[in-house]
Amino acid sequence: MERLKYLIPDELKRVIGRSAPENLTMTSSLLLDLFLPLPQFQQVIRELTDPDLALCRKSKEAALDSKQKGNERFMKGDYVEALSFYSHALRHAPASSSEMDVNLVAALYVNRASSMHKLGLLQECIRDCNRAISIFPAYVKAWYRRGKANASLKDYKHARHDLEVAVSMEDNPSRKSQIKGELRLVLSESSSSNAIGMVNNTGEDEKVDSLAQSKALVLQCVSSPHKGRGLTSAHDIPPASLVHREEPLAAILLKSCWETHCHFCFDELPADILFCPSCIIPVYCSKNCQEQALGKHDMYLNKKILATDLEKHVMNAILANPTRNTGEDICSNHIPEHRHECGGSHWSSVLPPDIVLAARVIVTSIEKCKASGRISNPLDYLDFVHNYAQNPSVSKLESHVYAIVLLYCLHQYYNSDFPLSGASVAQLILVISQIKVNSMAVIHMKSHQRDEAFGKCSKFFAFEEHITQDTKQVNVAQAVYSRGSLFNHSCQPNVHAYFLSRTLFVRSVEVVPAWCPLELSYGPQVGELDLHGRQKLLKEQYSFQCCCSSCSELNLSDLVMNTFRCVRPYCLGAVLEATHYKRLESNFVQVSDASCTFKISLPLLSTKKDISDVARMLLHKRGADSHIAAGHCLSCGSCCDLEYSTAGSKSSLANIQRLKDSLDSDEIPDAFVSDMLSSLSQLRSVRHPYSKIVAEAEDNVAEAFVRIGELKLAVQHCVASIEILEKLYGRDHIVIGHELMKLASIQLCMGDRTAALSSIKRVDSIFLLYYGSHVDRIFPHLKEEVLRTEAERLAS
Repeated sequence: MERLKYLIPDELKRVIGRSAPENLTMTSSLLLDLFLPLPQFQQVIRELTDPDLALCRKSKEAALDSKQKGNERFMKGDYVEALSFYSHALRHAPASSSEMDVNLVAALYVNRASSMHKLGLLQECIRDCNRAISIFPAYVKAWYRRGKANASLKDYKHARHDLEVAVSMEDNPSRKSQIKGELRLVLSESSSSNAIGMVNNTGEDEKVDSLAQSKALVLQCVSSPHKGRGLTSAHDIPPASLVHREEPLAAILLKSCWETHCHFCFDELPADILFCPSCIIPVYCSKNCQEQALGKHDMYLNKKILATDLEKHVMNAILANPTRNTGEDICSNHIPEHRHECGGSHWSSVLPPDIVLAARVIVTSIEKCKASGRISNPLDYLDFVHNYAQNPSVSKLESHVYAIVLLYCLHQYYNSDFPLSGASVAQLILVISQIKVNSMAVIHMKSHQRDEAFGKCSKFFAFEEHITQDTKQVNVAQAVYSRGSLFNHSCQPNVHAYFLSRTLFVRSVEVVPAWCPLELSYGPQVGELDLHGRQKLLKEQYSFQCCCSSCSELNLSDLVMNTFRCVRPYCLGAVLEATHYKRLESNFVQVSDASCTFKISLPLLSTKKDISDVARMLLHKRGADSHIAAGHCLSCGSCCDLEYSTAGSKSSLANIQRLKDSLDSDEIPDAFVSDMLSSLSQLRSVRHPYSKIVAEAEDNVAEAFVRIGELKLAVQHCVASIEILEKLYGRDHIVIGHELMKLASIQLCMGDRTAALSSIKRVDSIFLLYYGSHVDRIFPHLKEEVLRTEAERLAS
């Protein structure tokens, strides 16, 4: 869009930079009138919307080329590469009902099924065979391969049906004889074996969501002077209660996850991925997700191509091995979210995710308006707040440009339903602003653990039968939740938001009294950033100053997380690097740095003890004596040499990182352990004992010691890191659960099953608080590890 911004005169840029919501129609019309006659603008629109220029078009030639490469890899026994090429061919093969080469697409599904069969991916193999049969029922190889896969699963009943169909269809005497031999073998195995195929292998692999029975509480929307609308409950809410569940109004997968996650449900992709029939961009994990995103399309069983004498036999086999019903049926009121993007253009793959998400929100509103018969403007029903007036000039200009471009992209699909006018542009600008402050980052948990198929470990090294594990949060998508957007922010939230696929769940993490606001974290929390860091981030991203209890009351975490150690040996006081504190009259403290000043209250008596240890002067001094400048101890007032402490901290951290990086080389330095411990000791000598910088350094040292097999030392430093984080976050915070998971895996590697069991049970306790009954889906191996460790401990 830089080409378009370059065309705008400076005076118009200034006018747009000063614009407010009430005069957006005027500024939008001015910019639209400027762009319309310009050939550069017309060229940009043509590049985004012209099907002949689209980079996402299907290509039979590209599909045939990839098919040939897949065949070559398959013949060489490289089944992983063959599978990849067959998937690439399916991505490019035209698959819409009007363009599909049935023979090509069916052959690609069966070839990919054969590769997956060789790799032991039997469920996936059968699903691809089903797809081939659904579009080409007379394809012998599909029936034969499905019969072989069913036999491998010891599902002899279905295997017999499949092979019988294959025999009846095959005309070549040699191949018919081969299939008969396979059939005799299946009949023999079936009669001699009592095994029953326990795996349901008959269709698309959908997640059977037992969560449909989960019932959330009834919440009420209320308003407050400082935070506007928010949600609360008329009843007390116990900890770990599910308070809200919601499907998104609109959602979009981030570009970084396009090749690894399903474009509809956002789960990780299986081997037998599916594609859009009309373009090469989206990838889906199942037919259900494909149809949710696109609407149902014509890819079905065509019985007319079967000989009459085979039709009954084939239908009997299909009924014996039916396509499995998906775990979640397509919602009757669901609006296909990719259909308007897939008209031969590729604008949705070029524009930023939040702009494409704004388009999906608009399309959803338009389609719902049509379905309900409303004649009024559909955008009038988008009941979200925005912060357009607070946006900087650069952001306002970008919103104008993107809104005009998006208007033309949507007009290509909706024509008169979305007129090309300044008023339409103004409405789009407000929708884009609404998306920026109301959309949620969809986070999925990803475990670092051994990849059993390839024998790799992504985080730490393996020891005996255990490996150390870690989990991280992966931002996979951006979504808008109509009701979920009403939850206000707190830096110490009383509810926790998480996602299963694209569904939002909100669960209480403490007792929430009746009519108390339900507040989740928009990002920064106490323990993650200090007061100034949280306020800066929230102001930049959401245009408000947080006044939650943690930002309006002195707390231990904000005091110590970025501080230095006092020079007096037995003083636990915190020394601030750039922040000034001053005790005001009554029970308030002034906190200031170079950029801003905050007035916060003193804590309750129940929390004063910890704060008194590190900031005694703030609690007991008043007036001029309580003004503590940067470089002075908050507890005793001693002066610290900030230049020396800062240099020592940087040097220690650099040495720790250098030593850790040296583990990637062929040889580990002889003095590795002593140098690492010395650097850590130097850091501790200048940083406060509760500093988050020390906690992170302890964690890095623990990881380094795991990698060289010094597990006992690793446990010590992992524990030291957790003890500091408990001071900053609280003992039962979710961050502590993730750190304990790492600790437990190191303890298992050591063979200390008693300690490991204690850590795992505490992890389970914390995660149950945050995820309730969903913990087994988010961390599927946790309960299994608890039971296995308990059994091993008892056995030993």
